[in-house]
Amino acid sequence: MSPTKIPGELSVSFRYTPGVGNTAFFEGLRDRAVFLGSRCEDCGVTSVPARIFCERCLAELEPSLECGPEGELVSWTLVRVDVDDQPLERPVTYGLVRLDGADTVLLHRLLHTGGEPAIGERVRAVFTSPREGSMLDVEGFAPVADGAGP
Repeated sequence: MSPTKIPGELSVSFRYTPGVGNTAFFEGLRDRAVFLGSRCEDCGVTSVPARIFCERCLAELEPSLECGPEGELVSWTLVRVDVDDQPLERPVTYGLVRLDGADTVLLHRLLHTGGEPAIGERVRAVFTSPREGSMLDVEGFAPVADGAGP
């Protein structure tokens, strides 16, 4: 029988440097509450967050295309334990959202008011205030009532 967990600790320190594409993305969130992506004219893929090169064909990209703030819920999961396998006080729902105008997906918290999320449902970003230039500037994604924006 193989183990399902191997206890241990690994202390990892790091410093994230966002680079040109992600800097533009985070500044868009902070300054204008918009999601910036990059469209590759060579292979037709729009990536969010913004990139400065296409990961498929390596073409140079501009981090300047606004996507969302609405999109489609592609997948979701309910999390009941933290990274240390301890029960959460309240479960958290996360979803993969494909923003309007994007081909890639974002992983973020879902803010459902009741019932289970539905694959294919329309959701809209809920932004915090004030914003500081991080993914935490997005509180999460909430269902769009009757297919219309708030």
